[in-house]
Amino acid sequence: MINLLRNKLTLSGAIIIVLMSFFAVFAPVICHYQPDDIDIGNYLLAPSATHWLGTDLLGRDLFSRMVYGARISLSVGLVSIGIAVVIGIFFGALAGYYGGVIDTLVMRFVDIMLCFPSIFLILALVALLEPNIMVIMAVIGLTGWMGIARLIRAEILSLKERDFVSAARACGVSDITIIARHLVPNAIGPVIVSATLGVAAAILVESSLSFLGIGVQPPTPSWGNILMDAKSSLGVAWWMTLFPGLAIFITVLGYNLLGEGLRDTLMPRA
Repeated sequence: MINLLRNKLTLSGAIIIVLMSFFAVFAPVICHYQPDDIDIGNYLLAPSATHWLGTDLLGRDLFSRMVYGARISLSVGLVSIGIAVVIGIFFGALAGYYGGVIDTLVMRFVDIMLCFPSIFLILALVALLEPNIMVIMAVIGLTGWMGIARLIRAEILSLKERDFVSAARACGVSDITIIARHLVPNAIGPVIVSATLGVAAAILVESSLSFLGIGVQPPTPSWGNILMDAKSSLGVAWWMTLFPGLAIFITVLGYNLLGEGLRDTLMPRA
């Protein structure tokens, strides 16, 4: 833990993420306006003491929408990567531990999934389903587990030949217990790094989908659909594109810094 705190990359990324999470969790306390309160008489107001980040085309307070949008974007990133981690660990552990036919089948399936450009696969799945936050989370998670499966498989291929695994088998410990209690915990380091970086990628995907109009649907605010609303006033209301763009950039930067710092600490040989 001390080594993590001494790493400047990790500390910088953690501070950014904690601040963003603070705004998301305490949104009802921080915001003076509701994100969907419409005030046509105050549309496209520039940032001021009354509206810190200005207002949009419908007179809604942009700061409130940004803060509540942080809830959506962070939730999508964390939940979708949680789904990807669970699926990746399951398939990667099976392939690495049992090898043989199971390994061949699992890894060929992974190869097939990797043949499809992920963004086009996500677009196709979202187009077939009703676009809402739960669908977005599930689709990003179901299309993002392959790299984690490969990492777990590679680690378990090495670990399963160690003496502690042989000793567990000699004591009659079941395969499931060996995988769950002995192999996966010892192989989790690269997964943590990959998952941290994956949150940033998931936030970008969600923002892209919302910007295209097939992600989180209005009036629910997300940074992506705030940017989508700003298209029609791009040359007039600079604040409507600057602030959500900065929020996406800073949050993604925070997770990338944290991931790089964790990699330096947990995987020094890499």
